Amino acid sequence: MPRRLVTSNTDFSTAFDDLINCKSVNRYYINELVSRIIADVIDSGDLALLDYTRRFDFFDPIEIGLSIDNAEIKAAVARIDSDTRKSLELAVERIENFHRRQLPKDFEINEMLGVRVSMRWSAINSVGLYVPGGTAAYPSSVLMNSLPAKIAGVSRRVMMVPTPDGVVNDLVLAAAHIAGVNEIWRIGGAQAIAALAYGTQTITKVDKIVGPGNAYVTAAKQHVFGKVGIDNLAGPSEILVVADAQNNPHWIATDLLSQAEHDPLAQAILVTDDKAFANSVATAVEDHLVTLPRIEIAEKSWRVYGAIIVTQSMEEIPEIVNRIAPEHLELAIADPEAMALQIRHAGAIFLGRFTPVALGDYLAGPNHVLPTAGTARFSSALSVFDFMKYTTTVAADPKGLAYLGPAAIKLAEMEGLSAHARSVAIRIEQP
Repeated sequence: MPRRLVTSNTDFSTAFDDLINCKSVNRYYINELVSRIIADVIDSGDLALLDYTRRFDFFDPIEIGLSIDNAEIKAAVARIDSDTRKSLELAVERIENFHRRQLPKDFEINEMLGVRVSMRWSAINSVGLYVPGGTAAYPSSVLMNSLPAKIAGVSRRVMMVPTPDGVVNDLVLAAAHIAGVNEIWRIGGAQAIAALAYGTQTITKVDKIVGPGNAYVTAAKQHVFGKVGIDNLAGPSEILVVADAQNNPHWIATDLLSQAEHDPLAQAILVTDDKAFANSVATAVEDHLVTLPRIEIAEKSWRVYGAIIVTQSMEEIPEIVNRIAPEHLELAIADPEAMALQIRHAGAIFLGRFTPVALGDYLAGPNHVLPTAGTARFSSALSVFDFMKYTTTVAADPKGLAYLGPAAIKLAEMEGLSAHARSVAIRIEQP
């Protein structure tokens, strides 16, 4: 059974801390294995990729090939029925429309005093897009990762996707084709991250790696950070649903399970001010669990990491939400907008009883690659900004140098950096 917490109980604070810290994995073992894999790829390149693909994905990559060519992509696209293609195209349209509005603008400040400063944005050259492909296929992740990169202006977009038994999902390839991915490789795990970061004989390294993955992929991204950029260290999926007693408990139950079915380590939490409603949702979860194809995954997630928190009032809830800083937050209450104004830490907020997280997962528009494990306290969803960087410029004429120079000299002298001071003073004294 999931954890039950009641804010009026004397042990709530301890129980709540335990809930926040309950997820842990054997980091030492994972980091040790990932370090070995990355070292192998650096040393042996393609040979290491072939070996790890045989071991972990159970197919002969020499026979099938690590690269997915245009013929295979076109064949997959042709197998997609028209309704599915239209759904993908609608998702593309909405995701592009939302992210295109994020494009930043350059600016310049031209002062009358002879000093001009500016900031200009440019896209990174290349990006690696990691798309999970183990327990499920995620064409939606293809769109969410690749479209912002395309809109930002990244010219080379390389997709890595694991293909157990050599089989790749048609929808994943169709989504990559529609989203304009340049290269696709049937490589997964830490070895895919290493290939993207360091390159091999056939794979050219990239500048940044984005996209969610399992604990090994996350550890690998952390390992290569600095050699390349990364988006974040995404963990298993999370959902927190705030619901009052006016909801249909079956609706809320399915919302909780929608994230629990992702991963045994996923976490689903219900927060409500009504104990009877909490019990109804718990019963409804059990009813729906037995009908899910992914029952083994969802059940473990719900039993081990799930939680129900009962508060004395709705006024207690914003503080609880902000402390958890969930990836997905549903506010299925009478006035969701008012509570949303009190939430500072959440990856994405879904307002009202008719807005399940699943809308955002696929085609609402905002990105579904979100901060997890409490990192919404300091990070945000994947966006166009993740694929861009800015450069500043400074220009001064003699008048501008004469105006700012004395202060620059003084500050340099205060820091004991005489060459700094001299580089300014020499221009003022000997124009």
